Amino acid sequence: MSDVRDATPYDALLLLSFGGPEGPDDVVPFLRNVTHGRGIPEERLKEVGQHYYLFDGISPINAQNRDLLDALRADFAEHGVELPVYWGNRNWSPYLPDTLREMAREGHRRIAVLATSAYASYSGCRQYRENLADALAALEDEGLPVPRVDKLRHYFNHPGFLEPMIDGVLASLADLPEEVRDGAEIAFTTHSIPDAAADTSGPREDHGDGGAYVAQHLDTARVIADAVRERTGVDRPWSLVYQSRSGAPHIPWLEPDICDHLEERHAAGVPAVVMAPIGFVSDHMEVRYDLDTEATAKAAELGLPVRRSATVGADPRFAAAVRDLLLERAATERGEHPARCALGALGPSHDVCPVGCCPARSPRPAAAGMD
Repeated sequence: MSDVRDATPYDALLLLSFGGPEGPDDVVPFLRNVTHGRGIPEERLKEVGQHYYLFDGISPINAQNRDLLDALRADFAEHGVELPVYWGNRNWSPYLPDTLREMAREGHRRIAVLATSAYASYSGCRQYRENLADALAALEDEGLPVPRVDKLRHYFNHPGFLEPMIDGVLASLADLPEEVRDGAEIAFTTHSIPDAAADTSGPREDHGDGGAYVAQHLDTARVIADAVRERTGVDRPWSLVYQSRSGAPHIPWLEPDICDHLEERHAAGVPAVVMAPIGFVSDHMEVRYDLDTEATAKAAELGLPVRRSATVGADPRFAAAVRDLLLERAATERGEHPARCALGALGPSHDVCPVGCCPARSPRPAAAGMD
């Protein structure tokens, strides 16, 4: 083992995620948690619920978070980072307030938080911060010590997040039939959100057409596409497309949808497509259903060969990236000036979200069933 790495002032890391049902009886209560106060029609809840029932009512996200917890703890132990790692969810057990209550009672007073969302948006960043604030207020109301929590910066362009996805696209291309491989295009996918939420994502100076949300995804896609070109010698077209839209039909959301995109590329004569879900940390329900089930069925209907590349999940390189983000922030909090890893054109993200960053809009952009 290497020398102990200095994580002070932090005394714990919290893995903060969305949560998901772990059985058929959990599905409706989970969806009600997700959509509380957002006016999502009951019909939409029933529709999304069917997605879960296809998988026995189990979202894979909780199992994947357990794998990531194991990977983080193993990485920390191997590299001498003597920090316990906890896990809390926004919408299902283990609930965030319960986890923070446990951490406070066990004496933790300065907590770094890694959210399983890599990009700027209301539902992908600010809402996590609001959930943290609400949970801390509950602790204060109960008379418990209130720890300070610091959310680690966005990691969409960290090498430890990008490299596993590059390898995933390369593996998917290699798995295509040889006769269509060189002509295959890449469809980088992420969760669609309302145009208004995208346009106001990130700091105010980043607001505009698509805001930071679209800009960050485009930067991620370019890095991956460039790496694939360098490693295969094929300069293949790529697009950023969207999936998992929900909400009122009259509200504009980011487009094109992945299924519409597959139809359009098939009509244009493209021989094959690799779907690369860069907007998702793990293969949770919206990857398993919207891509592996719905989009793959659309491609089969078209006679279009497709492959879906892997998400980052519990890849050891991602666990190492989390360690890097933690130690970087710890050094910054101590008044040091650490190196900040980032690929692409946008550079490392801010540590502290500025005023006006990712404001909430009505209706809120988080989608029913988003996990």
